[in-house]
Amino acid sequence: MGHYTDAPEDNLLGLTDKAALNEQEALGVARVERFLLEEFEYPVALSVGLLQDLHRRAFGHVYDWAGHWRTQVPNVGAYLPPPAPRVPHLLYEFIDELRHRQARLPAVPAAEQLAAWLAYAHHRLVAIHPYTNGNGRTARLFTNLLAYNYGYQDVVLYHRENGAGRTEYLQAIRQADAYDLAPLQALISAQLRPLGA
Repeated sequence: MGHYTDAPEDNLLGLTDKAALNEQEALGVARVERFLLEEFEYPVALSVGLLQDLHRRAFGHVYDWAGHWRTQVPNVGAYLPPPAPRVPHLLYEFIDELRHRQARLPAVPAAEQLAAWLAYAHHRLVAIHPYTNGNGRTARLFTNLLAYNYGYQDVVLYHRENGAGRTEYLQAIRQADAYDLAPLQALISAQLRPLGA
């Protein structure tokens, strides 16, 4: 089973070559990663608008639906995402719960506490699957933003280019789908390193 979402052919760049389309999406994600490290102002205020902005910044040069909730049920293998009309409510509920969990964290959380919070945030966003495409990448960007907020480096859950660790990551996501966040938390915990380390 792969976590894949159909990418419509009607991109803003008129690209028909899948490799060229993937390259443009990757460039957008790289631009957002640089933005989060070099220009974004911390501490971050969690909001649904922040999620929409991350997605728009990453994919807005390629798709006109970037930064907008999906209107259909995407193809993600055996996983069935929530119906599209529920997405806005689920996102606002998610941000409220994320803020609630953040309020219970100490000002300087232990790495284990932070990893648990990040695992919840990452998985819940992937599970809601709010966008037509780019959900996993947006969840990774959001996870990194949250890690940066607490003075940690980016969390590399797997290497997209060579597929290293992808199977382990997808297994952790499947276990989280079954309410077991421990494997995803362990993956995140193994990647948590203070900025500058």
